[in-house]
Amino acid sequence: MGRKVFVIGVGMTKFEKPGSRDWDYPAMAKEAGSRALADAGVNYAQIQQAAVGYCYGDSTAGERAVYELGITGIPIYNVNNNCSTGATALFLAKQLVEGGLAECTLALGFEKMEKGSLGVKFTDRTNPLDRHFEVMAGLRGVAQAPGAAQLFGNAGREYAEKYGAKPEHFARIGWKNHKHSVNNPYSQFQDEYSLQEVLDSKPVYEPLTKLQCCPTSDGAAAAIVASEAFVEQHGLRAKAVEILGMAMVTDLPSSFAAVAASSSSATT
Repeated sequence: MGRKVFVIGVGMTKFEKPGSRDWDYPAMAKEAGSRALADAGVNYAQIQQAAVGYCYGDSTAGERAVYELGITGIPIYNVNNNCSTGATALFLAKQLVEGGLAECTLALGFEKMEKGSLGVKFTDRTNPLDRHFEVMAGLRGVAQAPGAAQLFGNAGREYAEKYGAKPEHFARIGWKNHKHSVNNPYSQFQDEYSLQEVLDSKPVYEPLTKLQCCPTSDGAAAAIVASEAFVEQHGLRAKAVEILGMAMVTDLPSSFAAVAASSSSATT
């Protein structure tokens, strides 16, 4: 059983449309990290390890980002895990505290993106999602639509087939998120839409419409994570929020069962 782990401070930038603001990822990291430290009431010198997540950037961009907060020689781990990159950085920061390897850690994520739909950067090597797209193509085919929208849209289709969900049920998620954005000064967009407007917006890949899909965005967010002993020692109990549960899993053999079954049939 690991130790109790708490978030004692958070900070973030406003998220911006790529290219709409003249700033770079070190400035994003400094803004989000400084706000998190101020919220926690701790100094960067008290951070013992850091996990920094990003997908769009060169190797060791995590170090360059965190150096805007201070240069203290601590281990800095660069995390790249697609849509779960930020959650993975927080998971790692939590594990470092939970396992007794640190008393206070930083989880930070940033992204400086390009305009338009996500695409493949390295075309001279195996695409890390090749097996996922192979399964998807075998089950659903491939359409002229963004790859991410097809993956998530097909997951929605499978869910609907299993549990009877309707397009309206998925649209309510986008409707809810847009409704929340109106009161969020850090949101890239702050427009509210009716459920029907979400449903009637431009189709991207059934059942997803434009108002259900995430835009590319520039910005950063950070969290300070600490042990119970650190919280008590620094009188932070009133602001500390315990992480009661957090899990992470990757693919299982069943994820690619359709491909394995197809290959087996082809060789018999």
